[in-house]
Amino acid sequence: MPFMKNGKRDYKKEKAWEDNTHPQRVKERAERNKARSEMEKAGKVHKGDGKAVDHIKPLSKGGSNTKDNFRIVPEKINDSFSRNKDGSLKKNDGAARARKKK
Repeated sequence: MPFMKNGKRDYKKEKAWEDNTHPQRVKERAERNKARSEMEKAGKVHKGDGKAVDHIKPLSKGGSNTKDNFRIVPEKINDSFSRNKDGSLKKNDGAARARKKK
């Protein structure tokens, strides 16, 4: 968990991060919203379709917010990536899992 202190959750830090006042949080959310909006305009996703716009190379690993770095995956696959303690992705293996389930 990214908000750990001496083996316990640091609720103050977690609350500050979840509040939309943290500048990095606002920037990241804006980038995700922009990616989703671009895919909706292209007709690849629709509201309530159960799909998510995923970054092939995650933004936390230096990926870009361009169309060639986007892919469409089921929400369940996108939400199930393993994370490091700081919240960044350990590895991006969701596409492999998506192929296995088909």
